[in-house]
Amino acid sequence: MEVHHHSHTSRKKWAHYFWEFLMLFLAVFCGFLAEYQLEHKIEKERGKQYIESFYEDLKKDTARLTYLVGLETAKIASLNKLHSCYDSISKNEQPASFLEIIKNSLSNTPFLMDGRTLRQLTNAGGFRLLQKEDADSIISYEKYGNNFEDYQATLYQQAQDNLRNTFNEVIDFVPYTKLYSDVANNPLPDAIDLKAPLLLTSDKRILNKYFNQLFQYLRATVQHRNRLRLFKEHAERLLGYFSTKYHFN
Repeated sequence: MEVHHHSHTSRKKWAHYFWEFLMLFLAVFCGFLAEYQLEHKIEKERGKQYIESFYEDLKKDTARLTYLVGLETAKIASLNKLHSCYDSISKNEQPASFLEIIKNSLSNTPFLMDGRTLRQLTNAGGFRLLQKEDADSIISYEKYGNNFEDYQATLYQQAQDNLRNTFNEVIDFVPYTKLYSDVANNPLPDAIDLKAPLLLTSDKRILNKYFNQLFQYLRATVQHRNRLRLFKEHAERLLGYFSTKYHFN
């Protein structure tokens, strides 16, 4: 009897330890699952925050693109007067359109993406928190923007650089600087009337070079405006996509 009782107690102890182990295992496992779910929820929320931040950047980009399309359209309207302006200058006349053309060919106004969220996504490894289609859409937009900025820094800027170099050969310093009443605050000529000839030379070869470069600049500006419009359409499609999917305003 005594031996049997001892054996029964050992089996009870074994079962007791087994259930303690099982309960501990289940507690740890459930804690792990809860922590995993919590982490997943936090990452999902962070991913949505990235999307919302990028959505706000897109709105800024779209507003900037709209402004630049209008700016380039006004430039093109002025530069389209090149032929009549050249004809007048060939007759030793100085048309008012000449000053307008100069004003609209002095500098470029490039578009730069609002890269705030893009930098965060890249530097913090945030793309892994996004759904694949969202990440792909943002990466595609960034690639499109980088290609566009490369174009602006090369072909578009080269047309401006060529024009500026020849401008210095063609325009007389003294009458040109008198067109500015306050150059420190207004970087563009502000005179309404041309009171003295602006041209430094009557050499037809140099004038022809200058107007050819103005024409090339006109072409580059038209191409730039077209690219701006395409980029704006791209941004607006993304705005619509994210607005529908995440119910943004």
